[in-house]
Amino acid sequence: MNILVSDNWLRAYLKTNARPQEIVKYLSLCGPSIEKVEKLASDHVYSIEVTTNRADSASIYGIAREAAAILPNNGINASVLSIKVGNLKFMPKVKYLEAKVDSSLCMRFTSVLIKNVHIAESPQWMKERLTAVGVRPINNVVDISNYVMHELGQPVHTFDYDKIKGSKMILRASKKGEKLTTLDGKVHNLPGGDIIIEDATGRLIDLAGIMGGQNSAVDEKTTNVLLFVQTYNPFNIRKTSMSLAQRTEAAELFEKGLDPELVTLGISRGIELFRKLTKGVAEKEILDIYPSPYQPKTISTRLDTINSLLGTSLEKHTISKILSSLGFKTAWNKELLDTLIPSWRSQDILIPEDLVEEVARIYGYHKLPSTLMSGLIPEPPRDTPFKLEGKIKQILKGYGGVEVYTLSLVSHDEARTGLKLKNPLGEDGEYLRTSLMTSLLRAAKENSGEKEPFHLFEMANVYLPKKGELPTEKMMLAGIFRETPYREAKGVVEGLLTELNIPFELFSEEAGHFVPNRHIYIKSHGKILGEFGELSEDYFYYEFSVESLREAAKDVGSFKGIPKFPPQIEDITFTFPERTRIGKVVDFALAKEKLVKNIELTDTYKDAYTFRLWYQHPEKTLTDSEVGIAREKILKGIKEKFGGIVKS
Repeated sequence: MNILVSDNWLRAYLKTNARPQEIVKYLSLCGPSIEKVEKLASDHVYSIEVTTNRADSASIYGIAREAAAILPNNGINASVLSIKVGNLKFMPKVKYLEAKVDSSLCMRFTSVLIKNVHIAESPQWMKERLTAVGVRPINNVVDISNYVMHELGQPVHTFDYDKIKGSKMILRASKKGEKLTTLDGKVHNLPGGDIIIEDATGRLIDLAGIMGGQNSAVDEKTTNVLLFVQTYNPFNIRKTSMSLAQRTEAAELFEKGLDPELVTLGISRGIELFRKLTKGVAEKEILDIYPSPYQPKTISTRLDTINSLLGTSLEKHTISKILSSLGFKTAWNKELLDTLIPSWRSQDILIPEDLVEEVARIYGYHKLPSTLMSGLIPEPPRDTPFKLEGKIKQILKGYGGVEVYTLSLVSHDEARTGLKLKNPLGEDGEYLRTSLMTSLLRAAKENSGEKEPFHLFEMANVYLPKKGELPTEKMMLAGIFRETPYREAKGVVEGLLTELNIPFELFSEEAGHFVPNRHIYIKSHGKILGEFGELSEDYFYYEFSVESLREAAKDVGSFKGIPKFPPQIEDITFTFPERTRIGKVVDFALAKEKLVKNIELTDTYKDAYTFRLWYQHPEKTLTDSEVGIAREKILKGIKEKFGGIVKS
């Protein structure tokens, strides 16, 4: 996630003389990446990328804590100023609010009543800080909530206490179909399993962790505010936020798993700001429902393990200094290091290697020794799927094909037997496709403005449903021709198979989506490899199973020696009755006469077909009379079987 950090605000907690450019340089080297820095009046604003596992850094205070650890290891003095917690009295029950909480949804539930609040504009310093980080100031109550969230990374919510019927809150999972209107006026039909809060009358007053309810919102008439600070189950927050398309800053923080101990700082800071800015008076007792408090954990590792993994020779005191600067507590027992993990790092420091990574980044990745690889360069693996796939693509590109990439998610009309997504982004992407045909046909139509004929192809998975299981992912090769002659399109497909050294035969059979009598299956060794034909939209389409091609393909084809004796070559033109299959004519002629070694169709005009014939004998040069006998035999056979007449 990306956050904005004001330099002026940062220095309220970071004591250092480092210039903004130095902060950018060293934090980007060793910690959160600062993408850019923008000059804003007397301030600088950092745009910082915080990785998902480091929710503890997604705040002003979190960045100050990181900078205080990183800068001293790069020769710049820096320290973090701690936030003081007042003398707070946390109680499991209070008089001003009755609460019933599902602890599996909310790990820590705290709230405090603040009376006699005066709503007004926030002071200039707060408005400037909020504006710098992209928040529009509204009034002192709303601004306090936003201020604490950006300062500490802990979302805070406020209720108008007098709007909570019966002074009672029940935090539970929603039921499917329940409705709630949020602060922005949107009415949400809840899918179920969402964290919600209802009052004593059963009214839903909060979509917890995401946005408050409109019916409990603070307004200009509010005098008593319930300050509300919690830690929620991140999985429920993520699910609700995505299913309702309600993405808020609070949801983005909660879904990453926040430190429940941070709640103490959050409510303390909130009470302090309410006292200063609204003149409100907080109740002495704070409601705190915290059934499973954080238990500190210790991770152990050895000195030689750390140095072995990093390739360094770091001393014990150097390692302790680095870890202590990050808030860890260390103790050495000879060569064994026991490290106590602070609560804000308990989510991402789980194993000894995590500690080693912390040492590495603060010490500086750029300081770690590097060694060039030695030894022989390994041979590339053989028979990988990518080798054949790359070869197929190169062959088709050589024939003028253009590779395209289309989406695997299609509409219901394009995949009537496909699997439907539970949470689709739209109607045009609800189903997993079971064929590439509709995707390529759509791509061809989108390029119909092209004046020249074209050939598009794609190699991608289709998803075939399996009852009760995940779908079978099958890699397919498919292509589509537009305004390309039939024989040319068919020739590209045959050329591909020939270059893959696949022996094949064609047979005609009707199939859905194809023009009648304009569809063929392609077989090799009795197994169907794929199909080719004309679609009803006047496009030619082919499709193969890539695995079938892989099984049939050979790296090297059969070898025939160069004939010692020259052939006699001649062209003969025939006219045939309508619907004669020319491929059958060629096969017949080759089988009829052994002296005919090859036949090619070289030209067509209406019902006239010109063939080029090669006559050749392996042991001698043929005479004209021998060629004439062979010719007559072929002409007679073609006339009797196909009705072909030689055209003079």
